[in-house]
Formats: sequence, C-alpha cells, structure tokens
Amino acid sequence: MSRTTRRSAAVLLTAGTAALVLAGCTSTAQPAAPSGGDAVGAPITVNATDAACEVSSVEAPAGNISFSIKNSGTKVTEFYLYGTGDRIMGEVENIGPGLSRNLIVEVPDGGDYTTACKPGMIGDGIRNAFTVTGTAARSVDTNAKLAEATAGYKRYVGSQIDALVPKTQEFVDAVKAGKVEEAKALFPVSRTYWERIEPVAESFGDLDPKMDGREDDEREPGVGFTGFHRLEKDLWVDGLQPDSATVADQLMADTKDLQTRVAPLEFTPVQLANGAKELLDEVATGKIEGEEDRYSHTDLWDFKGNLDGSQGAVAALRPVIDEKDPQLGPTLDQRFAAVDALLDEYREGDGYKSYLTLTEDDKKAMAAAVDALAEPISRVAGVVTS
Repeated sequence: MSRTTRRSAAVLLTAGTAALVLAGCTSTAQPAAPSGGDAVGAPITVNATDAACEVSSVEAPAGNISFSIKNSGTKVTEFYLYGTGDRIMGEVENIGPGLSRNLIVEVPDGGDYTTACKPGMIGDGIRNAFTVTGTAARSVDTNAKLAEATAGYKRYVGSQIDALVPKTQEFVDAVKAGKVEEAKALFPVSRTYWERIEPVAESFGDLDPKMDGREDDEREPGVGFTGFHRLEKDLWVDGLQPDSATVADQLMADTKDLQTRVAPLEFTPVQLANGAKELLDEVATGKIEGEEDRYSHTDLWDFKGNLDGSQGAVAALRPVIDEKDPQLGPTLDQRFAAVDALLDEYREGDGYKSYLTLTEDDKKAMAAAVDALAEPISRVAGVVTS
C-alpha cells in the first residue's frame, strides 16, 4: 500500500529527495538521550500535533536510540527517522489521536539525520534536523545470534523476491495478451510475495509509488497512476486500456530493479522487529478496511502475505527472543495461530474469498485478533535490544 509518494516502512534503505526542514517544526535543545552501543537509552519524547513535531532533543549518541511518540493532534499520524537521501532508519505508523507509541532504531554511525511527523499520514511531513554523534558497534558484530537472525531474514527476503519476479512476469504476460480472467487470477498471487516483504519493498521511495501507488495518492506533477493497482483497475473496472501493456512492462522492469536493489541490503535486528510490527500496521490500516485492493477486493490475500512476512521476521529473531524473554515466544505463537485460524475461515480454493463477503462482525473479529498480536510484537524490539 502506498498512501503517499514516499510511503515506506521501517526496514531499510531508500533513495529519494533530500530532506527539507519544513515550516511547523519545533524542537527544543534538550540534552541528548544517553543511548549508545547495545543499550537503549532514555527515550526522546516526541509530541506530535496537527501543526508541529516537538522533539525533546536534537541529538543523540550513536547506538540504539529510543523515541516515545505521543499524538496530541486530531489526525492519525506517523513518525520517521530519516538518514541521508531520505533513507528510512525507522518509522512508526498509525498513531491515533491521544495514543502513544515507542520506536527503537539502531543507528551505529554518527551524522546528520531528520525526524518527521506526518499528521494525516500524507506528504513529506513536519521535519526537523537531528544529529547522531560518535559511532557505536553494530549489534550483529558482537552477538552471533543476532548476526544469524539478520542473515536468516536476508535469505527469507531473497527467496520472496526470487518468487515475486516470475509471478509478476506471469501476471504481466497475461495482461499484455489480453487474457483478462487469467490476469485477474494471477494478480493476488503475484502480490503475495510483495506483501510478505512490504517493509523492504516500500522502503525504496522512488519504486513504491510506481509499483504499489493508489489512484488518489499524492504525486509529483506529471507522474501518472501506474503499477499493480492501475492494472487492477483496468482489469476489474475500466477494461484494458491502450496503455495497459506499457504499464505492465514498466511494472516488470520495476520489479527486476527492486530485485537488484534488495540483493546487497543488510539488516539490523531492530529493523526486523520494527518491520514485523509495520506489517501488522499495514493489515490494520489497509487490509481490514478493504482499502488496499478496492477494485478486486482481494484484500485477504494481501492480509495473509503481511501476516506471513511478520511471522518470518519474528521467526528469524526467535532464538534471541527465547533467550531474553522465554514467555514472549509462546505468546507470539499463540497470537499468530489465532489470526491464521481466523483467516482460514475465509479460504476458498488456493486463495481467499472476496473482501465483500465479510460482515461488520467479521471485520471486528479480525481487527481484535490483529490488535492482540500487535501488542506482543511491539515488545520484540525492546527485547532484542535489552
């Protein structure tokens, strides 16, 4: 799902436009939080309103940096820490009015960074300069289990990309051949692999809007509606258009570009933990509401993909979780199983029923199960950095 021109998630490296300090930023120069190395220091507080992003400190030592974000505004908001070129170091989404969320980010290298609040979860947000001082050892360099966790997740991401490319090719070929029903059947299959690694895929700020943008997303002037959802609309609503084949070719080129960019990426344990939570946020903000696949109503396929991806990230971290909090792992197992069991009620053949078949009670039950899972997952980042 891409609500903005650069909607992306907690995991990873992105290229984009340079950060700008926008009007409405406020930041007091309080002492830096005492973080660094493997420890998590006292949280830097963030008071997010509809018109300001008040960060309690403009700097912190390198290492694990903790933010405590409170939404004091009237709109749902997001908080980001960006590196150079809008590289996303960490983010937390879907913070409702009056709610607070925590974010831990591993930043081993000192330098210039940017914080941003996004009231309404759109646009570039309200930004402010942020400095990280010194350097810190990377957690994977000093902890063999964390190193294996990140290596295992890298293998998982690679396997999903390796499946995404040929499945997208099959979808694109069907579109170009004018095989509408075949293309409709292939659409949710190809998206499953995208959804499993959505935090990684979305982190490339220039690719995400092209591949997964929605018709009503904000775009730069002259940039059209393309990618999966443009073809979804062609197939289910408008019929194939004169430029559908061109859009399909571009989607395939962008998918291969994504594969090339993901290959050299390295992950941190905190990114895995944050990514697992972000995938559940994607479910809560897009799939349960039926907003993601508004033309095909194949949202439950995407829901399952996000759930699988979240579980994959947690599974990679499981040895560390079991070592540091023996109760958390079984709780996560139970909550994942509960959501899976609920989704299984809507299975149809190799896939899922249309989102339109869900009743309001069905949606409430799913939301409750996802919320119950989100709580223990939100503790994973703290556990792996403890």
